[in-house]
Amino acid sequence: MSAEAVQVGVELKNGVQIEGTLKSVDQFLNIKLDDISVVDVERHPHLVRRSRQGPQLTAQLAVRNCFIRGSVVRYVTMDRSRVDFNLLEDASRRGALGARSWSALTSPAENAKEARK
Repeated sequence: MSAEAVQVGVELKNGVQIEGTLKSVDQFLNIKLDDISVVDVERHPHLVRRSRQGPQLTAQLAVRNCFIRGSVVRYVTMDRSRVDFNLLEDASRRGALGARSWSALTSPAENAKEARK
């Protein structure tokens, strides 16, 4: 991924939808976002800090950046033009080939049969 700022949306398994600038992501889908905003503030008021400035009540997000553990991510959305489909297809092919060879190596019953021959 390039060093340019990429805007992404992340939906969590508990229904919270967060948008922000992608700072980093790892192989476990752990995500770091900057300049975040919550899509549905009325549904998740605990993420907003309300303050009174004079006669007006203003709502401001309680945090500006966040770390999201990959196991709680349901969806990640981003602009389609930012996705390298060739790289994605190659990675999924390599993953499928690796999974097949790994399952053959980890079958103890099959390994025992081969050893007796």
